[in-house]
Amino acid sequence: MGYSVGEVNTNTTHSREEDDENASISFLYDREGNRKYLTRAERNAFLAAASRISPEARTFCLTLAYTGARISEVLSLTPKRIDTRAGIIIIESLKKRRRGIYRAVPAPSTLIAELELTHAIEAAKTDPVRARQRIWKFCRTTAWKSVKTCLQIGGIVGASANPKGLRHAFGVETLQAGVPLNLVKRWLGHARLETTEIYTNAVGDEERSIARKFWNTFE
Repeated sequence: MGYSVGEVNTNTTHSREEDDENASISFLYDREGNRKYLTRAERNAFLAAASRISPEARTFCLTLAYTGARISEVLSLTPKRIDTRAGIIIIESLKKRRRGIYRAVPAPSTLIAELELTHAIEAAKTDPVRARQRIWKFCRTTAWKSVKTCLQIGGIVGASANPKGLRHAFGVETLQAGVPLNLVKRWLGHARLETTEIYTNAVGDEERSIARKFWNTFE
């Protein structure tokens, strides 16, 4: 039996709503309802824990947290992609269909200074060979272990205790800090704005403040 145009449109709309709902679950919570992003307190505990590991591993973990990049994207960084004067880190988006697509993410001066102190970024740029070599020479497994160590030291456990939890935290916290949606989309390297919008569904301090007005009615 055929369908009328109205029936087809209704089913399509329902399907898109389900897709959006599934995407929100995938980004923010797993199928059992466990949160997949680090809270602000957990992220800060992670940053504090980074001071207790080796300098090379520390700068890697800090770069991961401050840029929202994927492990493979941070591992591929070279000295020439650290713009110390402009205070930006130029990241190649490795999940695109083709290589050579970059995004510039602003970084705090403290991170830029630590990268320079630990890896001599400016000196490396003067050497044609070193300028194109990876800053962090260790493999993905070692990088993951460094992140895991910081998470363990920080007492962070559960579904959010992994590198993706840091990336999701970046998306949540930037939006809750008032960074425009289009900028967060660019910094994360998302192809679609709808993907970035998922992070707006996370409960933040402002929403809790509004809810507190309701809780006060119980007193």
